Amino acid sequence: MARGPTQMQPLEEGRGSVGATGAAFRRRALVRSWVAWSVLLCVACLNADAQEAAIPGKLYRVIEGKADARTYNGYRRYHSVCNHCHGPDGMGSSFGPSLVARLPDIETFRRIVRDGQGSGAAVMKGFSGDPNVAPYVEDIYAYLAARADGALGRGRPVKFGQ
Repeated sequence: MARGPTQMQPLEEGRGSVGATGAAFRRRALVRSWVAWSVLLCVACLNADAQEAAIPGKLYRVIEGKADARTYNGYRRYHSVCNHCHGPDGMGSSFGPSLVARLPDIETFRRIVRDGQGSGAAVMKGFSGDPNVAPYVEDIYAYLAARADGALGRGRPVKFGQ
């Protein structure tokens, strides 16, 4: 009566032997780890390239609907002071014109914000002495330029990293 093999016979390499299985497992884990790190590195590089791809001559950077710190700060400053007359999101109101429909160049914008402007019955005071506006004119302009160019929609923008 044959009972089967009495001692363990080596099986095919990589199948059944504990040492071969462990080595194959480690190899697969190492390859998977390498692939995962490669993918993460590629994604990080592509994301950095996209964020660095700012539009030449623009003060803002908006990528996939997310705004840079300057543009986000401009949103905050605009909505703390300017929106009372120029309306939410720069759309204009009965007191002040839309800043999104026809945004002046940066030098004209700086001058108007600093010195004010009057035309007929409409008068805008200057904000040269206002610590909540004067140091942040470029930030406000960046936000309004992003709105005017259609890079940002209405409402609070999402900031990079959020």
